[in-house]
Amino acid sequence: MALTTLDGAPVSRFAFGTMQFGGKADEAASAELYAACRDAGISHFDTAHVYTEGRSEEILGRLITDRESVFVATKAHYPGGASRSNILKSIDESRARLGMEVIDLYYMHRWDDNTGLEETFSTLAELQDGGRIRYIGVSNYAAWQVMKAQAVAAGFGTRIDAIQPMYNLVKRQAEVEILPMCASEGIAAFPYSPLGGGLLTGKYARGEKGRLDEVEMYSKRYAPDWMRAAAVGLTEIAEEIGTHPAALAVAWAARHPAGPSPITSARSAEQLQPSLAALDFDMDNGLYDRIAALSPAPPPATDRLEEA
Repeated sequence: MALTTLDGAPVSRFAFGTMQFGGKADEAASAELYAACRDAGISHFDTAHVYTEGRSEEILGRLITDRESVFVATKAHYPGGASRSNILKSIDESRARLGMEVIDLYYMHRWDDNTGLEETFSTLAELQDGGRIRYIGVSNYAAWQVMKAQAVAAGFGTRIDAIQPMYNLVKRQAEVEILPMCASEGIAAFPYSPLGGGLLTGKYARGEKGRLDEVEMYSKRYAPDWMRAAAVGLTEIAEEIGTHPAALAVAWAARHPAGPSPITSARSAEQLQPSLAALDFDMDNGLYDRIAALSPAPPPATDRLEEA
């Protein structure tokens, strides 16, 4: 399904994630990042109720002066689950922070085992019917969870239009079922972390420090030695062909046959430039396969390995 801005234009091929707005990117740096994205043709901006305690939504809302041509996605307050009460409270707080009557794409941030899907999707359908959201999305769901929820959503006359999974060169589980599901069912895929928390930028291979050293969640997520080796290999290929490893990482994630639109992010406009360069990078099949060979492909969804 093709998602559009309020003025009817298709959303941009890449999105920009504003998790750093109000955190490592202060208001001035956030403005520079936003301007760089708009100059590059990016119209899709992603935030969440929990990002920097609401400052991300507030700053993004202040920066948007051309609302009709900008596509804004945010997510419900995930510690509160997917209950009706939490969704209604979250959406109104997000709309107030953003200064917007309508949110283009509204995500359930995580799967909630404790709330029935009927409660969640009847509420989202109500918000859609009332003009407070345009599209419904889910983040961090497994493929079976998406399809289970999709069947429930259909009963309320709506559907899941988008999913936000983790996906990059060293986190490829989405290739097994999520991305094929998106291609089959017309669900837009907006994968986050195409740079692997900075691992695939080459900075750690150069001995620099960053999120993987500072945040326990990321250090655990990208701890295996083979991931570090893949990052080194990507840097070597980038040096060989005269580009930046970050540009290769983002372009590779976007090159999957399902046509995902990666969500890039950065702390400064300078740091963002290699990711923006991926917009114009023409990756042929040979280079795509060479980069893919740096990391193990996940096994197929069944145990019939002989048919893979």
